[in-house]
Amino acid sequence: MDYHLLTFVTVAEKLNFTRAAESLHITQSAVTLSIKALEKKYNVTFLDRTNKYVRLTKAGELFYFHAKKILSEYKEVNNLIGHLSETKSRPLSIGSSFTFGEYLLPKVIADYIKKDKKHDNPMISIRNSNRIIDQLLHGEIDLGIIDSHLKHHPHLSITPFKEDELVIIVSKNHRFASLSSIELKYLYDETWILREEGSGTREVVNQFFQNQNFDPPSVRSFGSTQIIKESVEADLGISIVSKYAVQKEMFMDTLSILRIKNVPIIRYFSFIVPEFSFKQHAVSPLITELTKENKLYQNLSYGE
Repeated sequence: MDYHLLTFVTVAEKLNFTRAAESLHITQSAVTLSIKALEKKYNVTFLDRTNKYVRLTKAGELFYFHAKKILSEYKEVNNLIGHLSETKSRPLSIGSSFTFGEYLLPKVIADYIKKDKKHDNPMISIRNSNRIIDQLLHGEIDLGIIDSHLKHHPHLSITPFKEDELVIIVSKNHRFASLSSIELKYLYDETWILREEGSGTREVVNQFFQNQNFDPPSVRSFGSTQIIKESVEADLGISIVSKYAVQKEMFMDTLSILRIKNVPIIRYFSFIVPEFSFKQHAVSPLITELTKENKLYQNLSYGE
């Protein structure tokens, strides 16, 4: 950092050489020498100073404005270099929404590690979609996987890569358990057990209900798909979940699924990354693994 600039900016803000020296923990004579050095370099007077006051000249005002910007750039560069050192030294960090993270991500990670033994085990956090976005924006994770409708963000790159279908689940004892499809109006009086607000699944369900002009009077919110499934099995209500979330239950025949007649509930899993990231080359192989069997995302070029 240019300490002459820092000294000048401090004097310009304090308008007092003594207080500037105290703030910088240097002597007053050192402050005076820095100011004189700058004025000599540019052959102009930046400060009008008497025994009573210190004031910026017109040249001083102009120089102060640009000096502040330069010092700000110094600070930003230092932060970026520090972040680069930190991110290079730590393992890849992934944040995933609950559905993909709990039911699909483990196999992806296993294949990713098997493909190249040099790949470290990534750090994984499972959160709802809103929290994943927040973590990315704060630099807490390198790659996010969400299941919300988010398509655009000013600071993030969002790419859909896998289709998902949401289905109605009911207990095996439910009066509609033997059906394969049903009209939504017949489910109006049911108790709906849904994911919490802020989750991608809840966002999709809310939008679906709104599109169908459907507003059931009895809705409970839980923060875990597993709790929702167990509650439905116990006949406490019905729900809408990803088809991937009930593969085990379907195999064990502990739940029944229904589809709404002529109205499939489709959404997409998307991966999200910062528009600029020091980890983009490290993230690229994992994105390739995520998208390798996907028609939605071909000719991968991210990070190249």
